[in-house]
Amino acid sequence: MGSLSSRLLGQDASYNPVGSCECRKRKRSLECQCDRETDDELENLLNTPRRKKLKSTSKYIYQTLFLNGENSDIKICALGKEWNLHKIYLCQSGYFSSMFCGSWKESSMNVIELEIPDHNIDAEALQVAFGSLYRDDVLLKPSRVIAVLAAACMLQLDGLIQQCGETMKETISVQTVCSYSMAAGVYGLDSVKKKCLEWLLNNLMTHQSVDLFKELSINMMKQLICSPDLLVMQVEMDVYTALKKWLFLQLVPSWNGSLKQLLSEADAWFSKRRKELEDTGITFLETERGCPFVPVFKHLRMQYIISDLASARIIERDALIPSEWLSSVYKQQWFTMLRAEQDNDTGPQEINKEELENNSMRCGRRLAKDGDYCWRWTGFNFGFDLLVTYTNRYIIFKRNTLNQPCSGSVSLQPQRNIAFRLRLVSFDTNGKIICSRTSGYQILSLEKDQEQVVMNLDSRLLVFPLYICCNFLYTSPERRVDSEGQGESSDI
Repeated sequence: MGSLSSRLLGQDASYNPVGSCECRKRKRSLECQCDRETDDELENLLNTPRRKKLKSTSKYIYQTLFLNGENSDIKICALGKEWNLHKIYLCQSGYFSSMFCGSWKESSMNVIELEIPDHNIDAEALQVAFGSLYRDDVLLKPSRVIAVLAAACMLQLDGLIQQCGETMKETISVQTVCSYSMAAGVYGLDSVKKKCLEWLLNNLMTHQSVDLFKELSINMMKQLICSPDLLVMQVEMDVYTALKKWLFLQLVPSWNGSLKQLLSEADAWFSKRRKELEDTGITFLETERGCPFVPVFKHLRMQYIISDLASARIIERDALIPSEWLSSVYKQQWFTMLRAEQDNDTGPQEINKEELENNSMRCGRRLAKDGDYCWRWTGFNFGFDLLVTYTNRYIIFKRNTLNQPCSGSVSLQPQRNIAFRLRLVSFDTNGKIICSRTSGYQILSLEKDQEQVVMNLDSRLLVFPLYICCNFLYTSPERRVDSEGQGESSDI
């Protein structure tokens, strides 16, 4: 330190010669300002810490104690492998802490044979789990994270369990989502399970995959189909089509064609089954092979499928859906149409979240690039012809009555209400949401040919392709009546 001080003082002296200091010209009673500044700079220099990278203590401990096993006081044996470890480090694990600190016989043993009841745990996972006790950080590969999670849960390593959960949430993709969701359920990682469900709701329809359809279980598919948050592309009929492809792959998992070939292959396969059932009078879902899938198909919103003629004909042709289901829906829709036409039903009057979540029409559209778009979703919506426009970063709803051609009848009521929720999302290549926005549930009242801006988008948040998803209710919930009404004639 002394030599450093001398060198620095020497440098300062050579830099500021005595003769050049104007303070020498001042009175001796005054303190020299330059000397004081020089002293302050030197004091700061001598007292400022300097960072120098030394050999990491953590790396030394990991190499010497864990990998080399020096000064080991206990041997752990499992799955045909041995680890020379240290009780003081193992006690970070709740599993070993209880073993060594209690009255168990293992507390006095120097060699412990571990029984591994979980088939997800292998020797490599145990190597990572034991090693995590000797180092500050662990690098986890997505392909190995479930095995490591299983080992961490068995050994009660809370920190490693948390790191596994974070790794899983960051690496959800079409290849990992189903295995992650199943593992999260087994090992109690609710936040991971929730993230997997969100990913599937957003990607099931927008990024369809043969492998994903094969992996999705009946219970998982039921959760997705019944959810109001399912990001539907086009209309509910497309949900039925996706289910038909999924059902085929569940029954014929050995099929290895492309996604483009899948629908035609599924149609051909179900056509053969239909011919086999012609004399029985039952549909496929009523057979022994089809019965397990009934809970999934039950959650299709059939009222929005049979409202389109082409879709209704496909449903009848496929003969997957029991006729009793269809009869009930046809009856329901007939009464809804009569209420709209004869009972002056102008649509929802207030937000009924339960009704919207369980019975709303689900539909969507993919915008490949920025531009001007105008479209309507197919189907009879009780005289409410809704046109949707995207232009100049605005999304506009218009109730069309007379301005634009319409293939069906339109209501001429002065005012109609619609309940809706509008969502916009963009994805990265792994199906993770980059940006999103929602309008929340709203009631919109429109006069004839009136249009309304429902969302104004910030150009900085727009990433294409952009997915637009909507939930709609065109009619109000049916009111219960205490007495049956009798038909009456009306004066003209």
